Amino acid sequence: MKKLLTLFLPLIFIGGLVGCDKSNNTVSADNQQIIRVGTSPGPYSELFMTAIKPILEKEGYIIKTTDFSNLRLADIALNDGDIDLNVDQHTAYYQDFNKSTDGDLVGITKIPTVPAGIYAGKKTALNQVAKGDKVAIPQDPSNTARAYALLQKAGWITLKDGTILTKATANDIAQNKYGIDIIEMDSATIPRSLADLDYAVITGSIVYAAKVDPKTTLLQEDILEPLVLVATVKQTNKESKWAKAVVEAYRSDEFKQYLKDNNPNNYWFIPTELH
Repeated sequence: MKKLLTLFLPLIFIGGLVGCDKSNNTVSADNQQIIRVGTSPGPYSELFMTAIKPILEKEGYIIKTTDFSNLRLADIALNDGDIDLNVDQHTAYYQDFNKSTDGDLVGITKIPTVPAGIYAGKKTALNQVAKGDKVAIPQDPSNTARAYALLQKAGWITLKDGTILTKATANDIAQNKYGIDIIEMDSATIPRSLADLDYAVITGSIVYAAKVDPKTTLLQEDILEPLVLVATVKQTNKESKWAKAVVEAYRSDEFKQYLKDNNPNNYWFIPTELH
């Protein structure tokens, strides 16, 4: 028996050391130093990588990125916990995602936003609009709604009284004053189709990705509150230390100075919280 104990007790001791070592090296979500960011083609991910990433790295965080070809795939990964953060969407978009997938995403801070605008196709001015003109707009629900609000701002359509602008659909059109043909399309295909269109509503991220000159917009939207871009995480991570560090980075004096130096022609709409 003594011999057995002599052999067995060291094994227990070694096992205990291994168990303690594993416990001590477990990093909680609140103390994690690696922030996994899902990036998408567009100005928002680039702004994060150029201006926010260096600020976070000074705080000791390590930024790892995963590229996604479209935002929905990024949201699926975010909701599944495969990434921690996305900076390419507005509140209306992630709320639509949550509703359709029973998701659990939430915004933690507003961030600079590029307004959507009406851009020229065959026509070169708003006052050239005529009956039958083909006008392309994004087909995803939240950006479709902002497009209808913008067409109303242009005076081309009138929406029914009581229409919630962030949820507007074709069914909410009370009057199509000029008889324009409104075509809902995948956002990414709109710039490539301009030669076949008279006008198009293009969002800021697509303007950037397609290298459309934002100065050529014929009319910019008035950005509604739910359409301001937000840094987005899972609800369970909202109060984590690293998420708060992201918020602080966007609201830092260093980032404010960056925006002052890199916002030609007011390309970025800057939320009040970031002034």
